[in-house]
Amino acid sequence: MSTIFIYYSQGGRTDLVARILAKHLDGDLVRIKDLKKRKGFGNKLISSINAFRETKTDISPEKVDVSNYDTIYFGTPTWAGNPTPAILTIIDRCNLTGKDVILFATMDGTNADSNIKRLEEKIKMRGGRVIETFTLATKDKTPEQLVKDTEAIIEIKDLKIYKR
Repeated sequence: MSTIFIYYSQGGRTDLVARILAKHLDGDLVRIKDLKKRKGFGNKLISSINAFRETKTDISPEKVDVSNYDTIYFGTPTWAGNPTPAILTIIDRCNLTGKDVILFATMDGTNADSNIKRLEEKIKMRGGRVIETFTLATKDKTPEQLVKDTEAIIEIKDLKIYKR
């Protein structure tokens, strides 16, 4: 049994955070791709509305088998104070019964706390147990700063205790 990091990233910052976590905490990495066009101003506005309404989306992979993992990290950017449609879709497709879950959200602005709160509700509905959460502000940060911030969170939150 081990750890898996399941995440969605559009601009690459959540991807960087997930990769640093997986590197330091020895876990498998699964990037969820949203098959709907999300770039461009109009699409970004629609994407924010989709996040607010919790609209499901077509994703790849369609499903992730988490049966061989004890600890599951879910990571997502914050869109309009909410989790992305892609991460909500994959959570709804996972059997999280008896699983320990750690949630993380990246954000340009604020309201990542409401993002995390909604993710916690979804995890509990799927039978999982949220054991830790964290948010990470990414606006105007260099990749080097994001690496340092992620490594600091690993230490501050003592995430290595959840390695199996």
